[in-house]
Amino acid sequence: MLSVEGLAARYGGAQALQGVSLSVGAGEVVTLLGRNGMGKTTTLRAIMGLLPAAGGRLTAGCILLDGRPIEALAPHRIARLGLGLVPEGRQVFPTLSVTENLTATAASRGGAAPRWTLPGIFALFPRLAERRGQLARHLSGGEQQMLAIGRALMTNPRLLILDEATEGLAPLIRAEIWAVLGQLRAEGQAILIVDKTLSAMLRLADRHVILERGRSVWTGGSGDFLADPALRAGRLAV
Repeated sequence: MLSVEGLAARYGGAQALQGVSLSVGAGEVVTLLGRNGMGKTTTLRAIMGLLPAAGGRLTAGCILLDGRPIEALAPHRIARLGLGLVPEGRQVFPTLSVTENLTATAASRGGAAPRWTLPGIFALFPRLAERRGQLARHLSGGEQQMLAIGRALMTNPRLLILDEATEGLAPLIRAEIWAVLGQLRAEGQAILIVDKTLSAMLRLADRHVILERGRSVWTGGSGDFLADPALRAGRLAV
């Protein structure tokens, strides 16, 4: 479905990416791993067409969706092709209610009946149903993250992209979100995810891509990762 090949990008005079390659097939869950500052968020921004808004630019490589290049498209056009982003820091609409946040992004794909509607999101996250009329700025951090995920799902994406899916959340909320992501995977939702909870991602994902200094340096499954104890120490340990 998605293929990123030889991606390079700059922020001002700094080279942020210098050779990122990855792929996500239909129904696959793929993680981006790496220490802080290695290019994970920049890669997600590049895929979504958001680098210019953050002061960056692509300098090489290509991003293909179903074999067609999308790297020159505007973010709204990329979203309409079926990529849904849960950004780092949640970025919900603070002065809109839970219901308004969700309906603001609602879309169907290809003329088919949408998989995700308000009842479906409220069934997935009962806390949001309880707070459906509440302004997003009054929600807890965990509830805002649920809302951000629900908002992305309401676009009915083919590929759900999450940047720091559970960062800064209480353990019980993290567990609830991982359970939801597991349910989405079981239903065939393709997911590309960045997070620091390695144990949860090893259980969830089909494949992992490790970034180091803006470059893809390793790709493999959870079994391959666990079979190489030196990999975590050499590539991920702080």
